[in-house]
Amino acid sequence: MYTVDLVQLIEKMNLENLTPDIDIKRIKITQPDVNRPALQLAGFFDHFDSERVQVIGYVEHAYMQTLAEEKRLEIVSRLLDYKVPCIVFCRNLEVSDKFIKLATEKEVPILRSSKTTSSFMAEVIRWLNVELAPRITIHGVLVDVYGEGILIMGESGIGKSEAALELIKRGHRLVADDVVEIKKVSDETLIGTATEITRHFIELRGIGIVDVKTLFGVESVKNTQAIDLVIKLEEWNKDKEYDRMGLEEQYIEFLGNKVVCHSIPIRPGRNLAIICETAAVNHRQKKMGYNAAQEIYKRVTHKIQKNSQKRVM
Repeated sequence: MYTVDLVQLIEKMNLENLTPDIDIKRIKITQPDVNRPALQLAGFFDHFDSERVQVIGYVEHAYMQTLAEEKRLEIVSRLLDYKVPCIVFCRNLEVSDKFIKLATEKEVPILRSSKTTSSFMAEVIRWLNVELAPRITIHGVLVDVYGEGILIMGESGIGKSEAALELIKRGHRLVADDVVEIKKVSDETLIGTATEITRHFIELRGIGIVDVKTLFGVESVKNTQAIDLVIKLEEWNKDKEYDRMGLEEQYIEFLGNKVVCHSIPIRPGRNLAIICETAAVNHRQKKMGYNAAQEIYKRVTHKIQKNSQKRVM
């Protein structure tokens, strides 16, 4: 299970801390979802997920104002007893001194945001889904080619980094070399990034470590990228039959998500950078509804049918 420090949330969302006496450095967030405690403020705590960030908007705030002060403090005290990670008031809503005092006593941080409730919740959920996403680390190179995330895989020394360097010189952007951390942010999306240590660096055998950002500029690197296509480099095997049409897509699976995968045999003289560029453009074309392999298959089929009809006539 991954966690996010509450301090990170405060800094990311630019939140105001109304309870500065509480030590927030020890508080961790473990759930990507948030909760608006409307039912809890009404006294219903069944199935209450106290591990979520609690968000109070205009509706919850207005409801609390209708309660008598004694009743309001009683229900707030009960909510705070669950030791929620924090309570965030949106729209810069006023928070009473008694509420803050009670939260300080029970060591539950009270935060405030100027954003509207809906936009704040959407932004927090999106960010937490990325930060708390399940992840794996693999050996490979991730490059942004024409907006498509190309993950180049293969045995050590086969030429992954050299291909990436050539792509960078052709105007594309490096995301990660050697070690790629993959996060599953949804059932359809995988996000790749580099580790802090290796970010923006490439290792070239015989030369050593190269700082891509320094040599080629900030436009040549990128911190994160969705993985759209996998290219597996392998030594040429004359006894193996390789796909020459591409009618059927091959897939590789990461964290339960399938990604289109092409196996590219390596022989002297093959330009890997151009192959990667062509694969990226072809993949984008397929996503836009055009498949060259299917188009030539239709032409051949149509030609055969046409010739058959001529013979019959």
